[in-house]
Amino acid sequence: MRNMNIKSIQQWFSRAGELVNEFYNAPYRSAIARAKRDEDDLFMMLVFSEMMGVPNPASYYTLELQPLMLERFHDWHQRMGMEHSPLDHFRCC
Repeated sequence: MRNMNIKSIQQWFSRAGELVNEFYNAPYRSAIARAKRDEDDLFMMLVFSEMMGVPNPASYYTLELQPLMLERFHDWHQRMGMEHSPLDHFRCC
């Protein structure tokens, strides 16, 4: 009976901790998401910079990331205000 009571209390404290964490983080969720999106946009620009004519000192290392980033390229260039792909030889829309 005592073990059951202790587990019940532990579950209650665990749930209370989750609720407090959610209450604390809720106001910052959109700011964190915006910062992450901005960071992702910068990373996308670095990966595709050489294709857009911007010299990239890390082009050797980012070249292998391009296939992974192609799925998100369309959303990125639209978010950057470009209606169509900025790359002449790469059409995504």
